[in-house]
Parts: sequence; C-alpha cells; structure tokens
Amino acid sequence: MKDSDINPLEDTESAAALAYAADRRANIATFVRTNPDYYAAMFDKIGASSKFVPTINLMAGLFGPVWFGARGLWNWALAFLILETLALVQIARGLFGDLAADAMARIASIEGTLELRRQQLAAAIESGSDRVDAFRRTVESLEANIGGIRAEAEAMAAEGPTIALTGLVLLILAKIAQAVIANTALEARFSEWLSDRSIRSGMPPQHIVLSAIFMGLIVATAMVHYSFPGRFDLLSTFPTDPDIRLTGIAWVEDFIAWTVRNTEAFFDALTFGIRTLLDALEVILVQTPWIVIASLIVLLTWLTAGLRTAIYSSAFLAYMGLLGFWEAAMTTLALLGTAACLSIVIGIPLGMFAARRPRFYAFIQPIMDFMQTMPAFVFMVPVIAFFGVGKPAAVIVTMIFGGTPVVRLTVLGLRGVPESVREAAISFGANKWYLLTKVDLPLAGPSIRAGINQTIMLSLAMVVVASLIGAKGLGEDVLEALQYANVGQGILAGFSILFCAMILDRIVQGARK
Repeated sequence: MKDSDINPLEDTESAAALAYAADRRANIATFVRTNPDYYAAMFDKIGASSKFVPTINLMAGLFGPVWFGARGLWNWALAFLILETLALVQIARGLFGDLAADAMARIASIEGTLELRRQQLAAAIESGSDRVDAFRRTVESLEANIGGIRAEAEAMAAEGPTIALTGLVLLILAKIAQAVIANTALEARFSEWLSDRSIRSGMPPQHIVLSAIFMGLIVATAMVHYSFPGRFDLLSTFPTDPDIRLTGIAWVEDFIAWTVRNTEAFFDALTFGIRTLLDALEVILVQTPWIVIASLIVLLTWLTAGLRTAIYSSAFLAYMGLLGFWEAAMTTLALLGTAACLSIVIGIPLGMFAARRPRFYAFIQPIMDFMQTMPAFVFMVPVIAFFGVGKPAAVIVTMIFGGTPVVRLTVLGLRGVPESVREAAISFGANKWYLLTKVDLPLAGPSIRAGINQTIMLSLAMVVVASLIGAKGLGEDVLEALQYANVGQGILAGFSILFCAMILDRIVQGARK
C-alpha cells in the first residue's frame, strides 16, 4: 500500500475513538473503584441501546439493599429493603412465628366472660330464676364462639409452611430483580457523575458499614416484631410517660390564657372590624331583594364569562331559590366574601413584599405550609380561644386555610417577570413605582388572578367546617343533614355549595381571560 492510499481523516477518527474509549474507561474505573473491567463492559452494553438491557450483577443480587446503599443508590435500596424485609418477615412468621397468638388471646378473653356466665347460670338454677334459659343460651353461644376461634387458630397455625414458602419466593424474585437492575441503575448514576463530580462514587468502607447496619437493624426488628407479636413491648409501644403529655398540655393552656389576657384589646378590635365588613356584605346580599342580586350576578357572569355561562348561572340561582337555599347561599357568599377580601387585601401586598426578598419569603414559607397542611379542626381550637364562637371566628378559620395561595402565586408571578423587560424599563428611566405598576404587576397578573381564584375556592371548601363554630349558611344545612342522617337535605345543600363554587370560578376565570 502506498502512503498516498492512507486516509489521514480515518487515522484521526480512529485515534479520537481510541482516546475517547481510554478516557471513558478511566472514568469508569475512577467511578466504580472495584472491578472496572466488568463494569466497563456492562456500561458499554447498556449504553449501546436506548432500550432496557438486562444484565446480571451477582454481587448486587447477593447483598441486595446493602450493595445499593453502599453505591449511593438509596432510592433503589429503600424499595428493595421493603421487599426483602417483607419476604424475610413472611419466612420468619411461617417457620417460627406464633400465628395463632391473636386467636388465643381472643379465646382467653372470651373464657373469662364464659366463666362469669357459668357462675350466673349456676346461681340462677339454684335460685330457680326465670333467666336460666337466657344464661344457658349465652353460655352455649360463647362455647360455640370459642370452638370456632380455636378452629380458626388451628387453620392459621397450619398455614405456616405456605407463608414461609411465599416469603421465600418473594425473596428470590427480589434478589433476581436487584441483580438485573443493578448495572442499569449504576450506569445512570455514572452518567450523572460525569456532569457533576460532587456525586459520590465508589464504595467507601464507612458507607458499606452504615448501609449494612441500617439494613440489618430494620430487617431484624421487623422480623422479631412480626414473628413474635407482643413479646417485646419496646417494639410495639413507644417508650413515654403520660406526665410528659400532661405537662405539655398545661404549658399550652397557660400560654393561650396569658396571650388572651394580654391581647384582648387587639382581638376585640379585629373582631369588630371583621364583623363590620361581614354585616355590610350580609346587608347587601341577604337583605337586598333577591331579583336585584340575581340580576347582578347573571350580568357579571355574562360580562366576564359569556352568554352561555350566564344562562348556566341563572339555572344555578334558580335551583337555590326554588329549593329554599337562597338566604343560606347569600349568607355563605357574605362569609366567603369577607374571608376572601381580607385574604386578598393582606396576601397580595405580602406577596409583593416577599417576591424581591428571598430571606423574608424563606421565613414565611414554613408558616404558610403550616396553615395549609394543618387540619382545620386543629387550628380551630386556638381561634375559638381568641375570637369565641361565631362568624368572626369562622372568617379567621377560613382565612387561615385559604389565604396562602394568593401569596404564593403573587410571589411566583412577580419572580417570573423577565429580567430583560425590567432592565429595559429601568434603562428608559422607570422609577420603582412605575416599574411595579406598569411592568411587574401587569406581567404577573395572570398568576395573581390564579391565586385569587384558588383562595376563593379553598375558602368555599371551608363552609361546612366553619359551620361547626357558628357560621350560618349552606354549611349549617349540610351539618344538620350529617347529624340527623338526612341524605336528601345533605345532597341538595351540597349541590348548592357546588353551584356557588362554579359561579364564582367562572366569574374569576372569565376575568382572567
């Protein structure tokens, strides 16, 4: 072959390929630290196809969650730990567990009652009482019950080998799955490691020990607890002292009492303000002739959401009026309007203030998480302590539950304003007020209106709960239906709440569009 026949481009590509392969092999060796040749071959096999390529990793299959944990694949480690723990618990229960323990405990409890009834029967026979037949039937029934439970206990005890075999099959399947998935999961982590070297690599001894100890404790504890139920109180009952709870209750009550005594004027003023706004809305919605309010609602719906939605709103209002829910619905809307207005008036400025102050938003975010996640019946207790029972307390409860979305979405909308737009406005001489009113708020408007919509909907969801502390309206009808099992009234009142929500949602959504 002549020198002229040699293609320099092919030589360059071949050299580049060899360099890439050598570099990749070096990276794999650095990442896995152990058995690099095996993992290099497996990673190349997996990376050569876009589909799932099954491979076998015997070490992963043998050591299971310990291998995954040591490699830093904790999402897989925890999932397989649950499967293996379940399998080992089943094996231990089937081989060593007392499967009839619960049934024998029930038999012991019934035998105590049976002995008492036998004594009563003997006394009735001796005294010639007319309740002899009743006591005899009770004794026979208890004896038959004990016989049935004893047969059930024997059947459960006989199921031990089946339970153990089921656990063994599950353990084998889990081991096979771990062996098949291990290389693919590790290759995905290797790909992440190539772009982020802060990801842990290799199998450090301390991680192996930590993973083994953690997995061993979990498995051993679960096996002992489920195989020998009730044998170890520490595994079934958290070690505590009733005095701890009693002391905590006393501290909380003392704190609430001290706060109520020292902030009475503030909460009285707040209650007066809420009641004033609520009374004004009730005058408008409840005492105004129904035809005026209905016409205004239909007109507003038509202007914001269109003719078809206005027709639907007319039907919904007719439904509430014909079934006698008009006054209750208007009372509900007054309560909702008070809570929503206060939430919006407080929430939007708060969101505007927090949008450009990350530390302040990081401070209030856990508070808002608490407000949204804490069950309403829990924070209803301190609200009653400060505001008493009645509509102002219901407004506060509704605000706590439904007031956070407007803050969150205001922050989200303002932070989503493109910096290029703000910089352009500043470069043309815009001051802070102009930047806020002409740039930030208009661009964040859809997000803010979505927050208003969510606040209104969540506030309406509190209608029934608020009725527990004195709020009138549709929630009271639903609560009464629950108390007296009046299915018809509950369903009809529930549809009224639904229709109120649909009308408000269409109005707000129409305004957004």
